[in-house]
Amino acid sequence: MKVLIVDDTHSVVETIMDYLELEGIVADCAYHGESAIKLIQENHYDVIIMDIMMPKMDGITAVKTLRDELFCNTPILFLTAKDTLDDKIQAFNSGGDDFLNKPFAMEELCLRLRALHSRGPRIDVGQLNFADLTMNLQTNEASRANQPIKLSKIQRTIFKLLMQNAPAIVSKDAVISEVWGDESPSSDSLRSHIYGLRSALDKGFETSRLETLHGQGYRLKDD
Repeated sequence: MKVLIVDDTHSVVETIMDYLELEGIVADCAYHGESAIKLIQENHYDVIIMDIMMPKMDGITAVKTLRDELFCNTPILFLTAKDTLDDKIQAFNSGGDDFLNKPFAMEELCLRLRALHSRGPRIDVGQLNFADLTMNLQTNEASRANQPIKLSKIQRTIFKLLMQNAPAIVSKDAVISEVWGDESPSSDSLRSHIYGLRSALDKGFETSRLETLHGQGYRLKDD
């Protein structure tokens, strides 16, 4: 695991780096948001530790920039002395994945880093790509071979679910749960939405992207 520590207190950074090294975790450091963004653009990190109060660019602004402009999907742990509910709401709304108050136990920090690493990159940031299909997660716009695809709200929900799992099969029950929750629609309703989605994806193209596997579910295919 490779971690980026972003904090303007040098003693805190050094202490964390020393502990992570003992745990077999590789770490880089930055002392403000601007430096962090530059490092993230040039390197791969599995998890980012982000302080909030920093010079040049604070942690909230840095994370918003990473999520909204750079489409960075790396899990981010806010590590800060700011501990009010409003601070936590701000941190999560900016794109944070976890929040740990200072002072903290190194053992807990390490546990949280490993949990975020095992969870993997976020799938709701930036854009989803599969074959010649694209979905912008910021605007919910869909396209095929750079050609815009018009979808209804339900079709977009199904398309997003299929894109997140492509090329794996998504069961009928999973689609129903994602779209309707506990309310079960008629089989004709689901069939109609799948037909409409397939028609929208394939319009103007010879190859069909959406496949129905009877008794199994649905999937997007790349051939």
